[in-house]
Parts: sequence; structure tokens; C-alpha cells
Amino acid sequence: MRIVALAGGIGGARFLRGLQAAAPAADITVIGNTGDDISLFGLRVCPDLDTVMYTLGGGINEEQGWGRAAETFTLKEELGAYGVGPGWFGLGDRDFATHIVRTQMLAAGYPLSAVTEALCDRWKPGVRLIPMSDDQVETHVVVDDPEQGRRAVHFQEWWVRLRASLPARSIAAVGADDAAPAPGVLAAIADADVVLFPPSNPVVSVGTILSVPGIRDAVAAKTVVGVSPIIGGAPVRGMADACLTAIGVETSARAVAEHYGSDLLDGWLVDEADEGVRAEGVEVRSRPLLMSDPEATAAIARAALDLALELRERHGAGAGVDDTAGDGA
Repeated sequence: MRIVALAGGIGGARFLRGLQAAAPAADITVIGNTGDDISLFGLRVCPDLDTVMYTLGGGINEEQGWGRAAETFTLKEELGAYGVGPGWFGLGDRDFATHIVRTQMLAAGYPLSAVTEALCDRWKPGVRLIPMSDDQVETHVVVDDPEQGRRAVHFQEWWVRLRASLPARSIAAVGADDAAPAPGVLAAIADADVVLFPPSNPVVSVGTILSVPGIRDAVAAKTVVGVSPIIGGAPVRGMADACLTAIGVETSARAVAEHYGSDLLDGWLVDEADEGVRAEGVEVRSRPLLMSDPEATAAIARAALDLALELRERHGAGAGVDDTAGDGA
């Protein structure tokens, strides 16, 4: 079975680990968000790609869900002693090594997709991880700063330094309109039996991936099932509500499904707290969605995959799917 998943950071990475447990024989391609990418200390940092790579490769800090396990921060402390910032972005010593290798390879002319493949050769995440684009795309947020007035800041500054405390007036994926899908992205989608949306941020993770020309249309041609990142009117984690508010979307499982649209979504998993939610043209199922432990996470992934296979069969595209790929969950 061939599965494509569009993934952002922590929630997406943990869902993918559950998907691997639920479908151990499946061929999984992950299209990673690069809108969160930022240049710091002369290095190119790709937070979402690295979170997926570290999580699936066994190197993640499990408690916080990002960064490396057993991390130290000597380099950050030394930079601070020199007065070099920003100090609000916590790069650890082990993590710095990844960004140094990436930046050196990019400077040597390798595209981000090739760099990501090389980094994954060390971590062996068990999936094919492809950035959404080799072209630079950065998510920026317009805020009303009480000291500096209305200005645009990088998403990471708004998210990490400001903790989304300043309401976002608008959110834009700068460069997305002129970007092209990375090599292998459209082919992976075309070859996929199903496409899954993990419970990643629908605006700045999955939404940013879909903003790259060609990706949304390719995904819309497939059987697509998403997992709601909203439970009972609140984000499962993070501040997705601040992002949804910025684009005028209510923070609810129903509103996020309608934001994606029935032209894109075929199925939608919501939590039991949202049982009874309906979205026109979308098959909605309810089940517990808290990824509280590996077993619960695998069960969520299995439910999403089962719904996708059911809908694919119902739509008459079930021939040739190896349903045994999920056995052993």
C-alpha cells in the first residue's frame, strides 16, 4: 500500500509514528512543510522536517516533542555571552550539527530535497521524507506591535518569541505562489492509494503545503482523509486557534473540515467530544483522538487509514490496494 501524508511538526510527526505501527508494511511518503524554515546564525533551519526526521529516527526529545534528546546548549550560551542572538530560539549543540550540514550542502548547490535525503540517510526514519518545495517559502505574520506599529514578522518570531500573544492580522506563505513542488512530490501523490492529513496545523502546516501550485490539485484527485487537530473547540496542542482566527475560520472540528473543503476531503476523523459534527460532502467519523501513548496514536492512524480505504473502495478505486499492509497493528 502506498500512503502519502502531509505533515507539519510535533502532531504530524507523532501521528506518522503511529501510522508506521498501524501499517508496518506500507510504503509511506511524507511531504513536509517548509514554511516554518528560518535562517539563524547563518544556518538554514527546517524545524518541521527535522521534527519528523528526529521523531521517526529515534532522536527526538520526547518530553517537548522537538529538538534532540540528551541535548546540551553550550554553543547557545557562548553566543549569548557574545551578545549574539536571537536567544529566543533554542538551538542545541546536537541540533546545530544538522543545520551546519544542511547549510553547507545548500551552499554547495544541492537542492533541499537532496539535502533532506542525505540527512535521512543517517536517521533512517522508515519513510520517504520530501520537502514540499526546493524553493524558499517562509510564512510571515502581520501583527499590530504596540511599540513598532503594524509590521510583518517571521512566523517563528510570532510563534516562539511572542507566543502568538499579538493577534495575527494576516498570515502569508511568502514565495509560495512562485514555488514548484520538489522533485518526487507530485509523482508520490499520483501513485498513492490514499492521502492522509495528520492533526497538523491546518493553516501554517498542511495549508502551507497545499499553497504550493500543483499540490492541492494533485491531492484533490485522490482519496483524502484528515484527522482533526481541534477537540471540543480547542487545539489539541499549540496555538492553532490563533492561526484560524487570523484567516477568519472558527476554531472547531466542523469549521476546519469546511476550510479544507469537500473538493479536497473525502473523510474526516473527529474526537468523541465532537460527535455529531457534520460537514457537507465529507464522511465524518468520531473516535478518541488524543495521542496519549503509542497504542492510542496507532489506533488513530489505523482508523484514518481504514476510513480512507473504505472510501476509496466505495468510490470504485479499490482495485490493486494491498489491504494486508496494515496487518499487525
